[in-house]
Amino acid sequence: MSDDSKNVPRTVSVLVPTPSPVPYTYALPDGVSADPGAIVQVPLGPRQVAGIVWEVGDNGNDIDPAKLRPVTTVFDCPTLTPDMRRFIAWVSRYTLSAPGMVARMVLRAPAAFEPEAPVAGLALTDERPQRMTSARERVVALAAESSPMAWTRSGLAHAAGVSLSVVDGLAAAGTFEAVTLPPTAIVAPPDPNHGPPDLHDSQARAAEALTGDIQADRFAATLLEGVTGAGKTEVYFEAIAAAVSAGRQVLVMLPEIALTQAFIDRFEARFGAPPAPWHSDLPPKTREKVWRQVAEGSVEVVAGARSALFLPFADLGLVIVDEEHDAAYKQEDRVYYNARDMAVVRAKLADCPVVLVSATPSVETRHNALEGRYRHLRLDRRHADAALPDVALVDMRQNPPARGGFLSPVLLDAMAQTLEKQEQSLLFLNRRGYAPLTLCRVCGHRFACENCSAWLVEHRFRGQLQCHHCGHHEPVPEACPECGTFDHLVACGPGIERIAEETLTHFPDARVIVLSSDMAGGVKRLRLEMEAIAKGEADIIIGTQLVAKGHNFPLLTLVGVVDADLGLANGDPRAAERTFQLLSQVTGRAGRTGRQSLGLIQTFQPDHAVLKACASGDAEAFYAAQLAERERGRMPPFGRLAAVIVSATNRPDAEAHGRALRAAAPSSSDITVLGPAEAPLAMVRGRHRFRLLVHGSERADMQAYLRAMIATAPNPRGSVRVAVDVDPQSFL
Repeated sequence: MSDDSKNVPRTVSVLVPTPSPVPYTYALPDGVSADPGAIVQVPLGPRQVAGIVWEVGDNGNDIDPAKLRPVTTVFDCPTLTPDMRRFIAWVSRYTLSAPGMVARMVLRAPAAFEPEAPVAGLALTDERPQRMTSARERVVALAAESSPMAWTRSGLAHAAGVSLSVVDGLAAAGTFEAVTLPPTAIVAPPDPNHGPPDLHDSQARAAEALTGDIQADRFAATLLEGVTGAGKTEVYFEAIAAAVSAGRQVLVMLPEIALTQAFIDRFEARFGAPPAPWHSDLPPKTREKVWRQVAEGSVEVVAGARSALFLPFADLGLVIVDEEHDAAYKQEDRVYYNARDMAVVRAKLADCPVVLVSATPSVETRHNALEGRYRHLRLDRRHADAALPDVALVDMRQNPPARGGFLSPVLLDAMAQTLEKQEQSLLFLNRRGYAPLTLCRVCGHRFACENCSAWLVEHRFRGQLQCHHCGHHEPVPEACPECGTFDHLVACGPGIERIAEETLTHFPDARVIVLSSDMAGGVKRLRLEMEAIAKGEADIIIGTQLVAKGHNFPLLTLVGVVDADLGLANGDPRAAERTFQLLSQVTGRAGRTGRQSLGLIQTFQPDHAVLKACASGDAEAFYAAQLAERERGRMPPFGRLAAVIVSATNRPDAEAHGRALRAAAPSSSDITVLGPAEAPLAMVRGRHRFRLLVHGSERADMQAYLRAMIATAPNPRGSVRVAVDVDPQSFL
């Protein structure tokens, strides 16, 4: 080997968390090695950032060695598995996102890249102090019983019921010696045999099918569909038990943080220990411990939100997507992806089973089951043969509310009867706050957000007008800012706070709880209130879509939907599907413990097909009609959609770049481009928005088409930004 070749540095390509379309090349210092998937620290401009080694190779001949910057640190951390790296690359290609931005979602716990510090502990010796008090005897007896187990200082004092000074005195006398303990586990290992359930026949058959997939140790996709209260969770718990018994890791995805605690409680009752949680509300230290222990394989089950897909599992053996139809699985920020669809890909690349769970599956998932791509397991009756609620439509034209009110006499009578029986009522309205619009009766001034194309929503409990898109808020004024008139501001339309006010005028002695994600106290308050409801400490619950998901309220026998027409009043192609799912889910909260129950749906459109399907419970007819309608329009799952959203701080720039993209669109026989058109939400957070909708056949190569269009168009200039949303769920 020549002297020149000896001087050529060994190189690695590193995926760093930036929008760069390719990894950057760095030099490996002498004596340092790194495998693909290793997590490293590298210089990026003036900063030091974490990255993922993507490839290792001696390709320094193509690069000036003087320009190569060295890898700063190779972290003492498990390398990402090959299937995880393939998943990062797949998500990047499918969503047209920079691979570094996908990697960024994996690298969200930087303090976890180094091993956790060992814990100082104490171990019992043969030495005993000359003076033994009763407190000292308790400590020594406890330590002797658990020998040779070591204890932390505080853990030993707590378990023995003594002060820290007692333990310190024994240590000073030589009764205990200092030892080093491994870091504590974030959760105890689940016991598959802790609390086996009593499954009825159809549950047992479904559980057997899922456990068979675990034993086969290969990819399989299953739709587990069942009416609300059918015991779907108990069925997939058996699949989790089989995966844990096989030594594999499990990911359970949930759509809302508020559902996590209820799920954790049920999981702990079944397995004797909770799963590790993963969501944005976790304290940083907890997130770091979960990330590290997932990577090391010591955490066996994770229950988390959509971002849990990007945890670095050492040996993923099962993926569960609960409430798979839920729109909360769609991320619309930086990397646009649907976690439900990506979960199927994640399981496919890991060669493990995936189970999609819902009482009201998405139309796409239902179609995949009908086409045989997914196995379809069904639970058609409630656990313990509890009856489904009777559901009826309340024609608001025939049964209008009192002047200034929003609750029909039919619903109010049913609530009164429910109170007499000491049972619970739930009023559902998918609209936060007190009123969606506030205006002046004198001059007509409407309070709008200064940053968004949206009205300010009054939150009377807080005395604020708030924008639900950008967070802008201001106090409710005493006078109109336009004409200066006092006491002539009027709230238009209902929010849940207004429904609560009306409810208390009719039932002043009732215990009323309002559930909404934006109430003071956050997730902690929501959990406490849900526990109170489950214990029967509320008579009437008033809530948004938060109450439609996965909660079990034993005394709930009446559900009233205040405004069923709300979700049907826009041009969203998924409006019918979402309304059916939401109303079916919320009415299904009633009667889950076997009590006779009722769902009343207030509507001005009682002949609407969606509402008639909800009332009749004929889900098959609804899905058949939806699939036929989508096939006629070549809409998903019979066609493909992508949205291109162009935004800028001024309207002309956004519109001009939208037109440039449209002009750059390639000619294609099976893909068309609509727009650009101003988005329904034309301005959000001070940015003007235009949308192009790309519509193609089921087999169209949408990603290649979009790449060609973006590559041909001019690069965005100034404040212009372009976001691509493949398979959009929102059309705002």
